[in-house]
Amino acid sequence: MKRPNILLTGTPGVGKTTLGKELAASIGLIYVNVGDLAKAGELYEGYDEEYECPILDEDGVIDELEDKMSEGGVIVDYHGCDFFPERWFHIVFVLRTENSFLYDRLESRGYKGKKIQDNIQCEIFQTIYEEAMLSYKEEIVHQLPSNTPEDMEHNLDQIVQWTEQWLKDNN
Repeated sequence: MKRPNILLTGTPGVGKTTLGKELAASIGLIYVNVGDLAKAGELYEGYDEEYECPILDEDGVIDELEDKMSEGGVIVDYHGCDFFPERWFHIVFVLRTENSFLYDRLESRGYKGKKIQDNIQCEIFQTIYEEAMLSYKEEIVHQLPSNTPEDMEHNLDQIVQWTEQWLKDNN
């Protein structure tokens, strides 16, 4: 049985990981958090002193995921999307969060000054959404609000329904 690949993307702090794990548990797809994958495989090209974080080895991530993605049934969670091959995903969900919620979430993660401000600006200017629109067919890219637990439940229900319909249409 063929199964879809789903990309969950958006600014850090919008709820990708929470939604991705819930989704994987609900519909039985494989969940991959690219940050965790990179950490486990040491897929880094260096360290960014300004943002106090490692620099992702994008080619290494692609190599690591290629076989899994070609099998299908994978939910990928990452805050960037323009380096993933277009052929990998059947649908792309960009989670969006209002700035007041996002600020609190980033602050609770220990993010400081410039890192918080740059991520909030990224959200204000729809940077990740625009990146997704340029990287994938417009008809597979969808924005979802991710402010409240109710939004999370609604998003979960929507994606489960989409997946069920995709399975009917493609098997």
